[in-house]
Amino acid sequence: MIEALVHPLERLASAGGPVLVIIALVAVLLFMLSLERLIYWQWRYRRQRQALIARWQKRHEHVSWSARTLRECWCGELISALRASLPWLKLLVALCPLLGLVGTVTGMIQVFDTLAITGVGQARSMSDGVARATLPTLAGMAVAVVGILFTSRFEHIVRREDQHLHDRLTRATEIDHA
Repeated sequence: MIEALVHPLERLASAGGPVLVIIALVAVLLFMLSLERLIYWQWRYRRQRQALIARWQKRHEHVSWSARTLRECWCGELISALRASLPWLKLLVALCPLLGLVGTVTGMIQVFDTLAITGVGQARSMSDGVARATLPTLAGMAVAVVGILFTSRFEHIVRREDQHLHDRLTRATEIDHA
């Protein structure tokens, strides 16, 4: 079981170096955080939103300054809980291309070291080394692009949920006063 998990990591490290393994771990963390936010939004947030609407409807007074301030505080708490891991997602997205660049630089240093030892007559070893050196950049950029898609989608969800929450609370108040 452990060998089945270690063998792909060894192949990954040999193909692109240890930085590529770090990029893979960052990608796993990025996708786990994205999945956690999706699960939170689908199940827990929706229950919390319904509880907030029910709590708002139970209030007898909805139009005073203090009632509106309380409503804004409740909405802010709920939306900030929805937005909780977005800064971490953005950090991981920004980290991926930088890690790719580090992998490319360290790989190119190894290529130049190999050239210094073996000489410039071996073009095949040089092209293999350059290909190995650029693989972390490709991986870092690919993970970053997918991460940007996740974060922009979650930011859209947060903005939409913020608006929907305020609209639902307003409608709940209007229904009570109608």
